[in-house]
Amino acid sequence: MQGEVVQSKIEVVQLKISVLLSFTLVLPLSAQTGTAPNPAAAPAPLKETLIKHWKISAEFTIAVANAMPAENYGFRPNPAEMSFGELITHIGAGDFFGCQAASGASGLRFPEFTGKIAEWVNAQDKVEIDKATALPFLRDAFAFCGKVLDSMTANQLETGSPGRFTGFEYLWAYFTHTAHHRGQAEVYLRLKGIKPPEYQF
Repeated sequence: MQGEVVQSKIEVVQLKISVLLSFTLVLPLSAQTGTAPNPAAAPAPLKETLIKHWKISAEFTIAVANAMPAENYGFRPNPAEMSFGELITHIGAGDFFGCQAASGASGLRFPEFTGKIAEWVNAQDKVEIDKATALPFLRDAFAFCGKVLDSMTANQLETGSPGRFTGFEYLWAYFTHTAHHRGQAEVYLRLKGIKPPEYQF
């Protein structure tokens, strides 16, 4: 049930990602080669590349989240925006969902959310998430994605969840989703007069 709620919360994100992938994955490669990409053609180098960049993304995103003082985790630039704490939690929840989806129906499952995180997932309105809750949740999400990446096979990279993206596309999509909201979090830091951590690539 909880997984369905998480999926519902990020349905709009998936739609945007689907459009993004249509342009960044299919069109450029089709124009160059006349064929759609085959992510499993060279599974070892591809997997190593994914592991490398997800690790960098994890370290950088956690550094950005940690740069905001605990007392400012409730900060939101305007009433319509997520608070900083909600934003960091949103990144973590998205990565849990995306990495689980990448591993396919028989792959790894993320743990049941509890406490404040479960309240946030199920809430229709905004729920404040403090730093003591959001930061460990974000770390757990990246740790889960690391386990998924380590366990991925060529078949999982190519097939993923039936009727959706391939495993590779899910990992690319939520890598992009993380970067998008990390940039948003950096703007929050700037609005509080805090210099974000140096960019990592």
